[in-house]
Amino acid sequence: MRRTEEFTVEFAPQESKVPSGISFLYDVVDSLKGAVIAAFVVFCLVFRVIGVEGDSMLPTLHDGDWVAVSGLSLNIDRGDVVISTQPWERNVPIVKRVIAVGGDMVDIDFSTGDVYVNGELLNEPYINSPTTLSYDVKFPVTVPDGFVFLMGDNRGDSLDSRSSHIGFVDERYILGEVYMRIFPTGDWKIDDYE
Repeated sequence: MRRTEEFTVEFAPQESKVPSGISFLYDVVDSLKGAVIAAFVVFCLVFRVIGVEGDSMLPTLHDGDWVAVSGLSLNIDRGDVVISTQPWERNVPIVKRVIAVGGDMVDIDFSTGDVYVNGELLNEPYINSPTTLSYDVKFPVTVPDGFVFLMGDNRGDSLDSRSSHIGFVDERYILGEVYMRIFPTGDWKIDDYE
């Protein structure tokens, strides 16, 4: 017969000899890692960051601005600044202001620069210059349901729904509403006007 004996050995944990500076650095890196992951999730799922090209939205947005675009709620209203990805000859997204939505009638008096929606003169404190530049679209026009009529704030330097190159924009091609300016820093807010 064989005799079996069991032994239990307990080891006391040794205290870590890691210097406090290294431990602090590890904690900071660990916190930053969590912050970067959280920022990545927010900017991928809630916002998209898009760069503005050109001067068509002066004075609201400038060439080189970076904006956060939210596509969570696509309740498009007059006055919203939006990004459209509707295909056109340059095949790049455009940033413009919603002037009219489906069912609205738009008329422009190019001699005075006044824009009318459903017979009412728009109050447009955001524009850089009056709407005196015309393209090939004949006014008045009625915006079809499911579409929007877009114009840049810099009316003298904006290719927009006044031209058949852009025309009415299908709401399905609205990537989202410009929520805030990210760069340059300090001037975050994008004013909404109706």
